[in-house]
Amino acid sequence: MSDNDVALKPKVKSKPKLDRPKLYKVILVNDDFTPREFVTVVLKVVFKMSEEAGYRVMLTAHKLGTAVVVVCTKDIAETKAKEAMDIAKEAGFPLMFTTEPEE
Repeated sequence: MSDNDVALKPKVKSKPKLDRPKLYKVILVNDDFTPREFVTVVLKVVFKMSEEAGYRVMLTAHKLGTAVVVVCTKDIAETKAKEAMDIAKEAGFPLMFTTEPEE
């Protein structure tokens, strides 16, 4: 190597590591006042479930007290839960959905 030669080192490009967003569960809470058919319709409309899937989730909540409806990001979970409860409130039913972090 002569005095004018420069040794080049390859540059390492590092990408910032992005953490995946925390996931949250939307939970359907059973009550004794909201009709089963209404719960199934809400699950179909808000959570885009099929008739069979909505019925299964509704029945699980009916038998066990609660049922996980969907797991998604926090913003979506809170929005869906609020939308479902707003529909129920307008219809005069105390249907309740909660959100909690997935473990």
